[in-house]
Amino acid sequence: MAVPTREEMYHALEERHGVELQRKLASAGVAVCGLGGLGSNIAIHLARAGVGRLHILDFDRVDISNLNRQQYFPEQLGEYKSDALYDTLKRIAPYCDIRRDCVKLTEDIIPELLCNDDIICEAFDKADQKAMLVNTVLEKLPDKYLVSGSGMAGISSANSIITRRVSRHFYICGDSESDVADGLGLVSARVAVCAAHEAHMVIRIIAEEYDV
Repeated sequence: MAVPTREEMYHALEERHGVELQRKLASAGVAVCGLGGLGSNIAIHLARAGVGRLHILDFDRVDISNLNRQQYFPEQLGEYKSDALYDTLKRIAPYCDIRRDCVKLTEDIIPELLCNDDIICEAFDKADQKAMLVNTVLEKLPDKYLVSGSGMAGISSANSIITRRVSRHFYICGDSESDVADGLGLVSARVAVCAAHEAHMVIRIIAEEYDV
């Protein structure tokens, strides 16, 4: 079957989201920093929603240990996550403008790399990297909206994962407690719930609905 035209896909999204919201989504640019369980799911949600520009960033390769919760396929093992996810996103949203960077983010390069993105999603695995990105964005890019994840490990109730507004431009999604460092594993469904919180908050920000 032929791929629908850009106009056909846009019209289908307009029918679901309404003309005004879809116009805002199509005009928005979102960066997803880290393409693991959180980031790969966030990016797919945003692509399906019709976000016009996605910027995906990660330096890692797809490993067999990723397949239980991350949006990759066995045949993509060994590929850079930025390349593998790009291919998947293009299948989902062929007309989305997707920029991919295979890079390890540091505080020195974050301001330049993310300066053209409207909203930044933090989706790293390690606490020190999360803190580095959050602190750098808040300090160097204070006008950007930032949505971060904190606490999604284990098999506790998914209802404990919530979205909190920390400051005018900063939101945190998760239970703010569970940590893989405590020996709790990452389970696909609970990680996906947190990713959905992040993606939905991004959509609400684009819609100019800022309360959680």
